[in-house]
Amino acid sequence: MLKLLTAMLASLTLLCAAPVRAASPPAGQVALTFDDLPGLSLPNQRYVDSFNHDLLTGLRRHRIAATGFVNEGKLDELDRGHQIAILKRWLQAGMDLGNHTYSHESLNTLGARPFVADIAKGEKVTGALMAARHRHLRWFRFPNLETGADTATKSFVAGWLAAHGYRSAPVTIDPDDWEFAEPYDDAVLHHDHARAAYIREAYLAHSALTIDWSRKAAHALFGRDIAYVMLLHASKLNADCIDSLTGLITRRGMHFTSLDRAMRDPAYRTPDPYVGADGIEWLERWSQALHRELPWDDFPEVPASIVTSYDKLENDRH
Repeated sequence: MLKLLTAMLASLTLLCAAPVRAASPPAGQVALTFDDLPGLSLPNQRYVDSFNHDLLTGLRRHRIAATGFVNEGKLDELDRGHQIAILKRWLQAGMDLGNHTYSHESLNTLGARPFVADIAKGEKVTGALMAARHRHLRWFRFPNLETGADTATKSFVAGWLAAHGYRSAPVTIDPDDWEFAEPYDDAVLHHDHARAAYIREAYLAHSALTIDWSRKAAHALFGRDIAYVMLLHASKLNADCIDSLTGLITRRGMHFTSLDRAMRDPAYRTPDPYVGADGIEWLERWSQALHRELPWDDFPEVPASIVTSYDKLENDRH
């Protein structure tokens, strides 16, 4: 009996002395951001009012604090009062608003000084709405993710943003929703229910692949999940898919956070050395800074049928 007790004590001592295995890193967080408020496309005011209502209802249902980036030039493309009321509803729903320039014109096309003038022009209404709630504009999203084709342009715009209290909102998950959204609008407005259903399914399948690829890329760079910032657009497609889209994320053990909280991740302190005309997301920028390859062999491409559908409606590829 004494020998058994001694052996048990010895085993307990070894167990207590054994090194504690490090806990698994927490599952990734995701901040949802929506560009081109009040809406990516503006076929009519009733349509835009409706999908914003549905999108906000879905975000609130899932308790998501999203950030919407506003193009104030869109306010006068339909009924200005209604368009401003949409921005108010985003704030009333507990969302944040950021600046996406007035006109959504390309930095590469405008040049540095006209571009920052377009940023300033795009903060008047949104800034006043924020101030009425004792808040202020803090976030800026570059149209097309173009941050400067040369070092001088990039430095000038970055300096202007910092001097005016803005922080650039990066992107680390980009499911190319804009390319699906306009064909979807066309299908919905033409009452082509079968085509609309096909586009929804294709969009969700592509989004799932993009989320998985972004996580794989983050592990290649940092060895872990980061707090991701997902680029979406204010659209009928995202309003109709919000439940399915959130399901894609939560089924992967991920959960939602705000843009403010996501940006506390140390990954966002990684330098961004990229200078060039293309608008690329931040995982690719960081791969240049860290000299680490991304898993490009697995990169998901938008289905050819969606590309063709989009190009029939728009002629604006860069």
